[in-house]
Amino acid sequence: MSKRRSQASGKPDNSRQAGTFSRDWGAFAAIVCATVLAYWPALRGGMLWDDASHVTRLDLRTLHGLWRIWFDLGATQQYYPLLHSAFWVEHSVWADAVAGYHLVNVALHAFAACLVVRIARRLALPGAWLAGLCFALHPISVEAVAWISEQKSVLSGAFYLAAALVYLRFDDLHYDDSRRPSRYLAALGLFVLALLSKTVTATLPGALLVVLWWRRGRLEWKRDVRPLIPWFVLGASAGLFTASVEKTYIGASGADFALTPVERLLLAGRAIWFYAGKVVWPANLTFFYPRWNVDSAVWWPYGFPLGVLAVALGLWRLARRMRGPLAGFLIFAGTLFPALGFFNVYPFRYSYVADHFAYLASLGIIVPVAAGVSKVSRGRAWLPAILAAVLGVLTWRQAGTYRDEETLYRETLARNPGAWLAHNNLGNFLLAIPGRRAEAVAHFQAALSLKPDFWEAHLSMGNALLEMPGRLDDAIAQYEIAARLAPDSERAQSNLGNALLQTGRTAEAIAHLEAALRIQSGNAEAHNGLGNAFILQPGRLPDAIAEYRAALRANPNLVEAHNNLGRALALSGRLPDAIAEFQAAIRLGPDYWSAHSNLGNALSQLPGRLPDAIAEYETALRIRPDSAAAHNNLGYALSQLPGRLPDAIAEYGQALRLDPGFADARYNLASALLQVPGRQAEALAEFEAVLRLQPSTRLQQIVERLRAKQRRPPAPFP
Repeated sequence: MSKRRSQASGKPDNSRQAGTFSRDWGAFAAIVCATVLAYWPALRGGMLWDDASHVTRLDLRTLHGLWRIWFDLGATQQYYPLLHSAFWVEHSVWADAVAGYHLVNVALHAFAACLVVRIARRLALPGAWLAGLCFALHPISVEAVAWISEQKSVLSGAFYLAAALVYLRFDDLHYDDSRRPSRYLAALGLFVLALLSKTVTATLPGALLVVLWWRRGRLEWKRDVRPLIPWFVLGASAGLFTASVEKTYIGASGADFALTPVERLLLAGRAIWFYAGKVVWPANLTFFYPRWNVDSAVWWPYGFPLGVLAVALGLWRLARRMRGPLAGFLIFAGTLFPALGFFNVYPFRYSYVADHFAYLASLGIIVPVAAGVSKVSRGRAWLPAILAAVLGVLTWRQAGTYRDEETLYRETLARNPGAWLAHNNLGNFLLAIPGRRAEAVAHFQAALSLKPDFWEAHLSMGNALLEMPGRLDDAIAQYEIAARLAPDSERAQSNLGNALLQTGRTAEAIAHLEAALRIQSGNAEAHNGLGNAFILQPGRLPDAIAEYRAALRANPNLVEAHNNLGRALALSGRLPDAIAEFQAAIRLGPDYWSAHSNLGNALSQLPGRLPDAIAEYETALRIRPDSAAAHNNLGYALSQLPGRLPDAIAEYGQALRLDPGFADARYNLASALLQVPGRQAEALAEFEAVLRLQPSTRLQQIVERLRAKQRRPPAPFP
């Protein structure tokens, strides 16, 4: 191990070696325990908002999927291949157990806090332990730690700080072998890993130059700047690449991002003050902050960048006596630079600021403040203890808002009533809960009143109306608005196509479903809908089967596609294959009543399987007692068993009470009544009703024969 040189003799001073984890394990363990305790409410939380889009999708869970994560741009929501590789590994370990992902986030954050301690101690800063503890417990980090999607922040942050620590070890002039190439390459490798997790870490070489200036009072080209040139090149390249991906693949473009250079400067100035205020006084933290109106024609926003400039000039003058405050300011503002508005990032669509953007930047304030508190509190340990305790309580409370989506969005709306995205997200959450559709619709309406051109809310409203009796046309109208506002949305095109299919507008439906597949060829719902369209067209049953199989390749767990493929296979006479698909649908969705009913239909056509078919119909009706089709199917099966004709008639009657216009059930009821002595008149009335619903020559002949029998006079007594 290399030795630190004694300034008096130049000989190694073994008594002043840097602290090691082995010596400080107790203190590091205390940081870890404090972090886990503060984030305990989040550890018990569920998935939020877009977590399901980040946690490895079904089609990426194979080795080929891992290859796609790295080499197929657009395979993941953002091109952060190391992050999504981490998700891939995590899913292979604990699958969908949400607690595992939360635990990783908390562990990475605690590790990053320990690295802060190591870096502060290497820089001989007072209050190193307090700095690490305050970073671990500061509530502005909650969004990055408690939100699974933001594993990119804590993972990249750990690599960022590790790279900084190793580089400072490389640059430490107090060590004989400090500038070894292997140490430089190790630091560079960690920096690359940080960039592959989240490119906001591109600011690290600038932060390192600030630290080197703070330590020495000046920078030398050969010693300080030149070694970091490759870092700047890598960081700039990664940042520009991410900006391009945000614009091209994620949608960070359009009217919501149309800011002039002056407006971007005004936005940056205001954001710096906003984040500084939240770090110094972390009150009213929320998931979605109000989106500011940036107007260069108004005078007062110019005060923000002018204020930042005034602070910078004041700290520059102060730097003649102490460089620390200016260094902290430069690290804080410089680390925020990628998120200040000079580049478009997708979250700007709903807010120009977010807590997770300040995750690493907060160190520019936390570390100097911890050093100052440590100096003024010498001999008064209660002051740092109170500071850490207050931060811990605030973090515990803030982490509690992330325990589930409803809590998160209701807390957000309490602090930001104009959060139209929170209204939409809360509505979608409520829509999935039986009996809460009316609440969901109210939130969709609130979102649209706040932002009428919010296409996702129109889409959500369409989804809600689609399941309401008599509202199909209204749902289609909402989908049409969504498709007009977002013509490149495969969801809008797919939902519109599937809704049009229910109205019999098959040609229009096919056009929209094919448009959805041109946008996203792996859209399982669009393939499934296209299969539903083809199955209605003569001679296109093979095409329908092909589309259902394509849907299942895209999403093997799509219950509807298994059920629909089973129907198509049954129509083609392949009953064993159809039964296998219905059973697959039931395994994936035991409460999917349609699959039970269709399985009953298939079983009823096999010799000796009628009792099994009846059992499936009865299961379907336990799940969906208001299904007229299942009652009709059960009635027909019962009519085939000796002595069960009365039960069959009862089932047909129930089907018709639910759907008086159900021609098949009325025909079956008429046929059953015809077999019961004395009920021919009732049978005739039912056949006449069917004839009115579905005129046909054969049915007309049946009715005429029955009428003739009714008119025939009785035979005379002998």
